Amino acid sequence: MIKYFICLASLFISVAANAQKDTANAKSTMNEATVYFGYGAELTHKAKLNINTNTKYIVIDKLSTQLDQNSLQISCPESVSLLSQQYSVYYPTAKIKPVVKNPLILRINDTIKKLTKSVAAIQNKITIEETTMNRTDKLIESTIATSINKTALTAEVLKLIEFNNAKIEKNKKAIYDYQLNIAELEEQLTELNIRLADASKTKDDDEEEEIVEKPFGRIIMQVVCRQSMDADFSFSYYTTNAGWQPIYDIRVNSKTNNLKLVYKASLIQNTGIDWQKTKLTLSTGTPNFTTTAPLLNAWYLQYYVPQLYGKLKEAVISGYGQNSMQSFTDNDLEKVEVTSLKKSKTIIPSTLEKYTTLKEGILNTSFEIDLPYDIMSNGLAHSINIKEEMLKSSLKNYAVPKLDPEAYLVAELTDWQNLDLIPGNANIIMDDTYIGKSFIDPNSTADTLNLSLGKDKRVSVKRTLVKDATTSKNNANNTKQTFTYDLVVKNNKVKDINIILKDQYPLSNIAEVEVELIDSDGALINTDLGVLTWKITLKPGESIKKRFKYTVKYPRDKKIINLK
Repeated sequence: MIKYFICLASLFISVAANAQKDTANAKSTMNEATVYFGYGAELTHKAKLNINTNTKYIVIDKLSTQLDQNSLQISCPESVSLLSQQYSVYYPTAKIKPVVKNPLILRINDTIKKLTKSVAAIQNKITIEETTMNRTDKLIESTIATSINKTALTAEVLKLIEFNNAKIEKNKKAIYDYQLNIAELEEQLTELNIRLADASKTKDDDEEEEIVEKPFGRIIMQVVCRQSMDADFSFSYYTTNAGWQPIYDIRVNSKTNNLKLVYKASLIQNTGIDWQKTKLTLSTGTPNFTTTAPLLNAWYLQYYVPQLYGKLKEAVISGYGQNSMQSFTDNDLEKVEVTSLKKSKTIIPSTLEKYTTLKEGILNTSFEIDLPYDIMSNGLAHSINIKEEMLKSSLKNYAVPKLDPEAYLVAELTDWQNLDLIPGNANIIMDDTYIGKSFIDPNSTADTLNLSLGKDKRVSVKRTLVKDATTSKNNANNTKQTFTYDLVVKNNKVKDINIILKDQYPLSNIAEVEVELIDSDGALINTDLGVLTWKITLKPGESIKKRFKYTVKYPRDKKIINLK
């Protein structure tokens, strides 16, 4: 019977040994990541392991837990034939690790034990002194009571009383000294307990700590190996749990009007694995997995609507949103988008441009960064510098006093179309002072890109209704109202300024309501929008007044609710 169990055990050991020999295990190393604008990334892993002709299965660990299995590509050596593959998420079992006590805590505990023993020893001495003192006192009192004359004290009794008093004084002094020692030791113990609470980060020595490793992706491949070798395998796949968005730092020098554009990426990844020493490529494109053959349909023209960044733009815009303005050197009424600002924390720029290679494709642009990056899988944003560009800009002021009593400072950028910009937030920094946030929209077709730099307190603007020149007249059928406004602009700076001043008069799409612009004071007039634009140059301390007037005629029995 014993021989039977021995043979059975040997058989199991042999089967386990053979199973071990036909399976090769390795952990993959992720070395490249191509991250797409918005969301999506293509990750590349490599693994090296020893195989032989008996190897039937290869197990590769440490892949992403969030991958598209349809996109998985495996590259094997020529001597290895891949028969099948299976992907799964592996959840490691918890490991028990004994806690190692902090040496500082051990030293503090030893000192506390020694001091506690010292305190106990001194308290014991105090008890002995008090007991001795009480017993001696009682003994002397008893002796005096039984041996002395009731009317007079003998010499021996007086000596005994003096001895008792001296003994009591000595005992009390010893007790007092012991109490002082205890007080000092207790102060030391209090300080040590505070230090122990600060340094105590681990459990007791006899306790154990449970270590749980994060789950990871695993590939099990069934293979046929025709020779023994150290084989190199590579794996690439697509995951949606990563992406990047642009962030810009715009640094303006108000004296030279030079502008530095720092192009950065805010990258987020939550793929289930930490990227360590990974070469990054940031692509402005988005992956397209459509495989259906295309069919032609009717071609209808329509306006472009930037859906990709609409929500991002709404989150940035504050105040009065977008306005329309002209370039100061342009006299046509081309509409250029400008965005108001919103405060946020200062971002200090740095550059890694010399490590970045720009590659332009037909449909997108890629930035290859030749540096190893460590990016944890925690969903937090990582700021990555891409490049810097020095641009020429001209500064101007812009004001719409009907909507905002403040003037805004705006930078006009030219030759911006070749910067490979995509829509994104921009941090405005003027003369090394953070101003706020703006938004860059490179989908504009204008030759000049306007960036709002915030309110300019050194330019005052005032809009006033001129009551003496504002009238209302009625006849039998109609009411005719005349409105007159004065706009006053003053330059409080020590240098000349160029300012674009805007206002408007109402338009009518009702046949019975007639609107006529009587006086525009030399403004450029957009009759489609009813917008008046003045381009003004002011010297330091100079002010100017612009007046415009319009009339509105409508039936006397009607009322217009938004006339003013």
